[in-house]
Amino acid sequence: MKSNVSFMSAAAVSLLLPAASTMAMTVQPVVIDLKTSGRDMSQVITVENTFASPLPVELTVQELRLTETGVSPTGKDPGDLLVFPPQALIEPGQTQTFRVQYVGDPALAGSRHYYVTVAQLPVKLPEGQSAIQILYNFQVLASVAPAGVKPKLEVTSAEVGKDGAGKPVAVVTVGNASAVHGYLSGSKLRIVEKDAAGKEQFRRTLSGPEIQQTIGFGLVGGNQTRKVTIPVELPLAVGTVEATITPEG
Repeated sequence: MKSNVSFMSAAAVSLLLPAASTMAMTVQPVVIDLKTSGRDMSQVITVENTFASPLPVELTVQELRLTETGVSPTGKDPGDLLVFPPQALIEPGQTQTFRVQYVGDPALAGSRHYYVTVAQLPVKLPEGQSAIQILYNFQVLASVAPAGVKPKLEVTSAEVGKDGAGKPVAVVTVGNASAVHGYLSGSKLRIVEKDAAGKEQFRRTLSGPEIQQTIGFGLVGGNQTRKVTIPVELPLAVGTVEATITPEG
Protein backbone atom coordinates (compact mmCIF):
# COMPACT_ATOMS: atom_id res chain seq x y z
CA MET A 1 0.00 0.00 0.00
CA LYS A 2 1.31 3.45 -0.82
CA SER A 3 0.43 6.56 1.15
CA ASN A 4 0.98 9.93 -0.55
CA VAL A 5 1.38 12.93 1.74
CA SER A 6 1.16 16.46 0.22
CA PHE A 7 3.33 19.44 1.26
CA MET A 8 0.49 20.95 3.13
CA SER A 9 -0.51 17.82 5.01
CA ALA A 10 2.90 16.34 5.72
CA ALA A 11 3.48 18.62 8.69
CA ALA A 12 0.14 17.62 10.15
CA VAL A 13 0.69 13.89 9.97
CA SER A 14 3.05 13.80 12.95
CA LEU A 15 0.44 15.64 15.00
CA LEU A 16 -2.44 13.38 14.03
CA LEU A 17 -0.83 9.97 14.43
CA PRO A 18 -1.05 8.21 17.83
CA ALA A 19 1.99 8.56 20.06
CA ALA A 20 2.90 4.91 19.51
CA SER A 21 3.13 5.37 15.75
CA THR A 22 6.48 6.14 14.14
CA MET A 23 6.97 8.28 11.07
CA ALA A 24 9.52 6.95 8.62
CA MET A 25 10.99 10.41 8.05
CA THR A 26 10.67 14.10 8.70
CA VAL A 27 11.38 16.73 6.04
CA GLN A 28 12.34 20.36 6.61
CA PRO A 29 11.54 22.90 5.30
CA VAL A 30 8.33 22.32 3.33
CA VAL A 31 8.61 25.63 1.42
CA ILE A 32 11.79 27.06 -0.12
CA ASP A 33 12.36 30.28 -2.06
CA LEU A 34 15.18 30.55 -4.56
CA LYS A 35 16.58 33.39 -6.66
CA THR A 36 17.95 33.34 -10.19
CA SER A 37 21.36 34.63 -9.09
CA GLY A 38 23.58 35.06 -6.04
CA ARG A 39 23.80 33.07 -2.84
CA ASP A 40 20.03 32.41 -2.80
CA MET A 41 20.20 30.25 -5.93
CA SER A 42 20.36 27.17 -3.71
CA GLN A 43 18.90 25.90 -0.46
CA VAL A 44 19.13 22.73 1.61
CA ILE A 45 16.36 20.24 2.39
CA THR A 46 17.01 18.07 5.45
CA VAL A 47 15.53 14.57 5.77
CA GLU A 48 15.68 12.74 9.10
CA ASN A 49 15.16 9.00 9.42
CA THR A 50 13.09 8.46 12.56
CA PHE A 51 12.44 4.84 11.68
CA ALA A 52 14.24 1.82 13.16
CA SER A 53 15.69 0.63 9.85
CA PRO A 54 17.66 2.24 6.99
CA LEU A 55 15.57 4.64 4.89
CA PRO A 56 16.07 4.80 1.10
CA VAL A 57 14.77 8.04 -0.40
CA GLU A 58 14.68 9.64 -3.83
CA LEU A 59 14.08 13.29 -4.73
CA THR A 60 12.34 14.26 -7.97
CA VAL A 61 11.17 17.57 -9.43
CA GLN A 62 8.03 18.55 -11.32
CA GLU A 63 6.86 21.95 -12.45
CA LEU A 64 3.59 23.39 -11.15
CA ARG A 65 0.80 25.24 -12.89
CA LEU A 66 -0.95 27.91 -10.85
CA THR A 67 -4.74 27.91 -10.70
CA GLU A 68 -7.31 30.27 -9.19
CA THR A 69 -7.52 28.11 -6.07
CA GLY A 70 -3.97 26.77 -5.71
CA VAL A 71 -1.41 24.78 -7.68
CA SER A 72 -1.63 21.83 -10.07
CA PRO A 73 1.30 19.47 -10.78
CA THR A 74 2.22 19.16 -14.47
CA GLY A 75 4.12 15.88 -14.08
CA LYS A 76 7.02 17.37 -16.08
CA ASP A 77 10.55 18.21 -14.96
CA PRO A 78 11.90 21.06 -17.13
CA GLY A 79 15.40 20.67 -15.71
CA ASP A 80 15.43 24.04 -13.95
CA LEU A 81 16.34 22.58 -10.53
CA LEU A 82 19.36 20.46 -9.73
CA VAL A 83 19.03 18.18 -6.69
CA PHE A 84 22.14 16.63 -5.14
CA PRO A 85 22.27 13.87 -4.23
CA PRO A 86 19.15 12.61 -6.02
CA GLN A 87 19.06 9.47 -3.88
CA ALA A 88 20.39 8.45 -0.47
CA LEU A 89 20.18 5.68 2.10
CA ILE A 90 19.72 7.24 5.54
CA GLU A 91 20.63 5.19 8.58
CA PRO A 92 18.25 5.08 11.61
CA GLY A 93 18.39 8.27 13.67
CA GLN A 94 20.54 10.05 11.07
CA THR A 95 19.86 13.02 8.80
CA GLN A 96 20.76 13.67 5.18
CA THR A 97 20.93 17.06 3.50
CA PHE A 98 19.95 17.55 -0.14
CA ARG A 99 20.94 20.72 -1.98
CA VAL A 100 18.40 22.20 -4.40
CA GLN A 101 19.88 24.70 -6.86
CA TYR A 102 18.31 26.74 -9.63
CA VAL A 103 20.11 26.17 -12.94
CA GLY A 104 17.47 27.52 -15.31
CA ASP A 105 17.16 30.79 -17.22
CA PRO A 106 19.07 33.52 -15.32
CA ALA A 107 16.92 36.19 -17.01
CA LEU A 108 13.65 34.80 -15.66
CA ALA A 109 10.83 37.31 -16.18
CA GLY A 110 8.63 36.07 -13.34
CA SER A 111 8.32 33.43 -10.64
CA ARG A 112 8.16 29.72 -11.38
CA HIS A 113 7.07 26.97 -9.03
CA TYR A 114 7.92 23.31 -8.53
CA TYR A 115 7.32 20.35 -6.25
CA VAL A 116 10.44 18.65 -4.98
CA THR A 117 9.08 15.26 -3.93
CA VAL A 118 10.95 13.36 -1.23
CA ALA A 119 9.83 9.77 -1.78
CA GLN A 120 10.50 6.83 0.49
CA LEU A 121 11.55 3.94 -1.75
CA PRO A 122 10.30 0.38 -1.23
CA VAL A 123 12.69 -2.03 0.49
CA LYS A 124 13.46 -5.37 -1.15
CA LEU A 125 12.32 -8.14 1.16
CA PRO A 126 14.06 -11.48 1.62
CA GLU A 127 12.97 -14.12 -0.88
CA GLY A 128 9.70 -15.74 0.12
CA GLN A 129 8.78 -12.98 2.57
CA SER A 130 5.86 -10.64 1.96
CA ALA A 131 4.65 -7.58 3.82
CA ILE A 132 2.67 -4.38 3.34
CA GLN A 133 4.98 -1.39 3.00
CA ILE A 134 3.60 2.07 3.73
CA LEU A 135 5.61 4.59 1.72
CA TYR A 136 5.52 8.32 2.44
CA ASN A 137 5.94 11.08 -0.12
CA PHE A 138 6.62 14.60 1.12
CA GLN A 139 6.22 17.43 -1.36
CA VAL A 140 8.33 20.53 -0.83
CA LEU A 141 7.15 23.67 -2.62
CA ALA A 142 10.09 25.32 -4.36
CA SER A 143 9.60 28.76 -5.92
CA VAL A 144 12.10 30.70 -7.99
CA ALA A 145 11.92 34.47 -8.47
CA PRO A 146 14.11 37.14 -10.08
CA ALA A 147 16.28 38.99 -7.57
CA GLY A 148 15.37 42.52 -6.50
CA VAL A 149 11.60 42.31 -7.14
CA LYS A 150 8.91 42.19 -4.44
CA PRO A 151 5.31 40.93 -4.54
CA LYS A 152 2.35 43.34 -4.42
CA LEU A 153 -0.58 41.57 -2.80
CA GLU A 154 -3.94 43.25 -2.35
CA VAL A 155 -7.54 42.18 -1.85
CA THR A 156 -9.55 42.81 -5.01
CA SER A 157 -12.89 41.54 -3.67
CA ALA A 158 -14.50 39.73 -0.73
CA GLU A 159 -17.84 38.04 -0.24
CA VAL A 160 -19.74 35.69 2.04
CA GLY A 161 -19.36 32.04 1.08
CA LYS A 162 -19.92 28.67 2.72
CA ASP A 163 -17.55 26.12 4.18
CA GLY A 164 -17.95 22.35 3.85
CA ALA A 165 -20.51 22.34 6.68
CA GLY A 166 -22.59 25.09 5.08
CA LYS A 167 -21.56 27.77 7.59
CA PRO A 168 -20.89 31.34 6.41
CA VAL A 169 -17.23 32.22 5.89
CA ALA A 170 -15.32 34.90 4.03
CA VAL A 171 -14.16 34.23 0.48
CA VAL A 172 -11.36 36.61 -0.41
CA THR A 173 -9.92 37.25 -3.86
CA VAL A 174 -6.27 38.30 -3.70
CA GLY A 175 -4.42 39.86 -6.63
CA ASN A 176 -0.69 40.20 -7.13
CA ALA A 177 0.35 43.03 -9.44
CA SER A 178 4.00 41.95 -9.39
CA ALA A 179 5.71 39.32 -11.55
CA VAL A 180 7.08 37.79 -8.33
CA HIS A 181 5.09 35.45 -6.09
CA GLY A 182 4.10 36.23 -2.52
CA TYR A 183 2.45 34.51 0.44
CA LEU A 184 -0.76 35.57 2.12
CA SER A 185 0.73 34.25 5.38
CA GLY A 186 3.38 36.98 5.11
CA SER A 187 0.69 39.58 5.86
CA LYS A 188 -2.08 40.36 8.30
CA LEU A 189 -5.63 39.89 7.02
CA ARG A 190 -8.46 41.96 8.49
CA ILE A 191 -12.01 40.74 7.89
CA VAL A 192 -15.08 42.87 8.61
CA GLU A 193 -18.70 41.81 8.08
CA LYS A 194 -21.60 44.25 8.00
CA ASP A 195 -25.34 43.64 7.93
CA ALA A 196 -27.79 44.94 5.32
CA ALA A 197 -28.03 48.26 7.14
CA GLY A 198 -24.26 48.73 7.00
CA LYS A 199 -23.72 48.07 10.72
CA GLU A 200 -20.58 46.18 11.63
CA GLN A 201 -21.29 42.75 13.07
CA PHE A 202 -17.90 41.09 12.97
CA ARG A 203 -14.24 42.11 12.90
CA ARG A 204 -11.14 39.99 13.16
CA THR A 205 -7.50 40.38 12.16
CA LEU A 206 -5.58 37.20 11.39
CA SER A 207 -1.82 37.31 11.89
CA GLY A 208 0.59 35.64 9.48
CA PRO A 209 1.01 32.55 11.71
CA GLU A 210 -2.79 32.27 12.11
CA ILE A 211 -3.22 32.40 8.33
CA GLN A 212 -0.63 29.67 7.92
CA GLN A 213 -2.42 27.49 10.46
CA THR A 214 -5.82 27.91 8.80
CA ILE A 215 -5.11 27.91 5.05
CA GLY A 216 -1.38 27.17 4.71
CA PHE A 217 1.18 29.56 3.26
CA GLY A 218 -1.32 31.02 0.79
CA LEU A 219 0.87 31.17 -2.31
CA VAL A 220 -0.15 33.86 -4.80
CA GLY A 221 1.82 33.68 -8.03
CA GLY A 222 3.21 36.55 -10.03
CA ASN A 223 0.46 38.48 -11.88
CA GLN A 224 -2.04 35.99 -10.48
CA THR A 225 -5.46 36.37 -8.92
CA ARG A 226 -6.33 33.73 -6.34
CA LYS A 227 -9.60 33.07 -4.52
CA VAL A 228 -9.11 31.95 -0.93
CA THR A 229 -11.75 30.66 1.49
CA ILE A 230 -10.95 31.77 5.04
CA PRO A 231 -12.28 29.09 7.46
CA VAL A 232 -13.45 31.54 10.12
CA GLU A 233 -17.20 31.40 10.76
CA LEU A 234 -19.08 34.65 10.22
CA PRO A 235 -22.21 35.61 12.22
CA LEU A 236 -24.33 36.44 9.14
CA ALA A 237 -25.08 34.31 6.10
CA VAL A 238 -26.35 37.42 4.33
CA GLY A 239 -24.18 40.49 4.60
CA THR A 240 -21.19 42.27 3.10
CA VAL A 241 -17.56 41.45 3.74
CA GLU A 242 -14.58 43.77 3.60
CA ALA A 243 -11.02 42.42 3.71
CA THR A 244 -7.69 44.24 3.90
CA ILE A 245 -4.09 43.02 3.73
CA THR A 246 -1.34 44.78 5.66
CA PRO A 247 2.33 43.79 5.97
CA GLU A 248 3.08 41.51 8.95
CA GLY A 249 5.05 43.35 11.63
